Amino acid sequence: MSELTPEPRYPYVHLDVEPERSDEISAFLFELGAEGVEERDAGTLAKSAAEGKVTLVAAFSSRAEAEEAIGELAEFSPRYEEIVGDAWRDAWKEHYRPFAIAPGVIVRPPWEAYEAKANEKVLELEPGRAFGTGLHETTRLVARAIAEHASELPGVTILDIGCGSGVLALIALSLGAKDAVAVDIDAESIEVTKENAERNNLADRVDASTTDIADVKLVSPVVLANIEAKVLIPLADEIARHVAPGGLLFLSGILVPQRDEVRAAYKDFELLSSPSMGEWTLLALRRSR
Repeated sequence: MSELTPEPRYPYVHLDVEPERSDEISAFLFELGAEGVEERDAGTLAKSAAEGKVTLVAAFSSRAEAEEAIGELAEFSPRYEEIVGDAWRDAWKEHYRPFAIAPGVIVRPPWEAYEAKANEKVLELEPGRAFGTGLHETTRLVARAIAEHASELPGVTILDIGCGSGVLALIALSLGAKDAVAVDIDAESIEVTKENAERNNLADRVDASTTDIADVKLVSPVVLANIEAKVLIPLADEIARHVAPGGLLFLSGILVPQRDEVRAAYKDFELLSSPSMGEWTLLALRRSR
């Protein structure tokens, strides 16, 4: 008799926090190993479990990692939950609708139709389990920076460090970049990036892999790094090495109080702008010639 293959289980940690601490605790969850964090409050389709608070739903790769994180979050009375099988794919559909991620660029999921208006670019994005639906402030900040500097994209091979779902690389391509090199330490993110490139007929223009950034040869006029401050700072020299003289570098995943520390790590760059959204900020930098 053949054995049945057990259904996959996806572990999550739920916790309720004060709204003013949601970004801080979200960042801490990533430090604890979360692969993605969803925020639920009174304004989202999936509501917060506690009135007046934000419910954070953090996805982990294993139950052991989730339970270890719970041990660090006792003050918030965290709850462990699992989704069995592929029900999580349908859960995304409850709160993921077409939206403008940047001026002139619309992101839509495969299950939602959208008729583009004049001069609009539409990207079809399946988020999968990779962090990078485009809904998070850190992603939207980079998307807007790309659009603001779209005149510098034609003919360029951009470098996307920590590509997640590949949404930022695809936005750059839709706004004129020639092609993209996308890297991430997570193999599942690379698979999702390739799938998203394929569904937008951009597969031949995206080179996505788990290549270590130290082994990437590309030096690009436009480099994107939407990661975290704790990674951006120690990797500053390595990331800077991939930016061409006079090139653009967009750094995101930075909480506002971390801005000056990250900025100080990139000494050979001029600060062009540092817009904020919620508790997050972006550094738009240009390398000295």
